[in-house]
Order: sequence, then structure tokens, then C-alpha cells
Amino acid sequence: QVQLVESGGGLVQAGGSLRLSCAASGLTFSNYAMGWFRQAPGKEREFVAAISWSGISTSSAESLKGRFTISRDNAKNTVYLQMNSLKPEDTAVYYCAARERRITRRENEYDYWGQGTQVTVSS
Repeated sequence: QVQLVESGGGLVQAGGSLRLSCAASGLTFSNYAMGWFRQAPGKEREFVAAISWSGISTSSAESLKGRFTISRDNAKNTVYLQMNSLKPEDTAVYYCAARERRITRRENEYDYWGQGTQVTVSS
């Protein structure tokens, strides 16, 4: 019954921006830390960013700091990933995840996952 549904992916030109959304249902959203992961073709899934239940604490992959920003709106049960200055190497399926604990970068510590949304960045 717990569902995480990502949206906002698509095809963008290098240098452009996208804002991904993840709408949660079936859980008390404000009790969950949220995270974003991505998996590019031929590569393992990697951590992108995470945010605590309160939104006070955030964590981002070092290589993405300055371009990607995570945020949440507990009133809307939604977490966002703002992606700026996109590069072809950002092409991947982006996954939203939820954890009823404090934020973590470890994917195996998340409790629930969305189906993913495709982001393709053209050169």
C-alpha cells in the first residue's frame, strides 16, 4: 500500500534543468527520511541526495553538489530533486526512496522505493 511515485523526468539538452518529484502515499511522510538514487546504463545504482524528515539535514553526492538540490514539502507529501546544469553523464533512471530513520547514503538501508523515472540529457 506504500507507494512512491516519481515524475518530472524526460529528455533535456545539456545545460538545462529538470525538477523531479516523488509523491508518497500509504505512510506518514513526515516520519520518513527521503533519498534519491540513480542508475545509469551499465553502471551500479548510486546515491544522489537525501533529506531528513524535518528537512533540516541534507546530504548530497560530492560530485553533484552545486548542481543538484533536494527539498521536501511535508504538507504535500512530496520530495523534490532540482537538477541544474545537466550533463550527458547525468542520464539515468532516478529512484525515490523512503526510510523511517535518519538520513543515509546506503541504498540497502531504505525501506521503500519508487519505480523510477528516466532522465536523458542530450549533448
